[in-house]
Amino acid sequence: MSMVFSLAPDPTDEDREIGRLMFAGPVTFVKGVVAMSGLPPADRLEVCFAGRSNVGKSSLINALTGRKTLARASNTPGRTQEINYFALGEARYIVDLPGYGYAEAPVAIVAKWQALLRQYLAGRQTLRRAFVLIDARHGIKAVDEEILKLLDRSAVTYQAVLTKIDKISRAELEAVTEQVKGALGKHPAAYPEIVVTSSEKGEGIETLRAIIATMV
Repeated sequence: MSMVFSLAPDPTDEDREIGRLMFAGPVTFVKGVVAMSGLPPADRLEVCFAGRSNVGKSSLINALTGRKTLARASNTPGRTQEINYFALGEARYIVDLPGYGYAEAPVAIVAKWQALLRQYLAGRQTLRRAFVLIDARHGIKAVDEEILKLLDRSAVTYQAVLTKIDKISRAELEAVTEQVKGALGKHPAAYPEIVVTSSEKGEGIETLRAIIATMV
């Protein structure tokens, strides 16, 4: 039986307020990690953000936290090879994974990072969910399928987040949403609700905050 995918519903007023309060509190950069030995203590729930280069990951993290320069985008795809940890008060870690699908990083560095990513996804017990960012202008591409399969194999629940929906028409959004639903249907670890966002316009930000804040 295949999973039925839908758009994530608007949060309740209570969940929206829980999300607002959590993200209105202190958010701090903890460290950039290049080996499993460098991970901070697994003392709270964490969520990670994955996405191919230039999908708008830094912009989304900055919009969620209300800090314009918390996550810094690299002008060179594949330049950032660290797993970056941010503390959301005492309650959560937000984990920013390097962009994938890059061509400019040396092969050896890509292989090393992919090995670290596999170890992190398979071995981090406090990781509750991965958010996989998909550019709404392009939908799920072959390079996205690679990370989805890796998450399936790691048995990590992941949720698709469409970015940059302000850059396309309503009809185009409906078409890309259907494409994403169809692609996700082949993946057993995919969460059945898709979040649509615009970091520029603020769309979907409250929904994503509420999802992260109310995880147990």
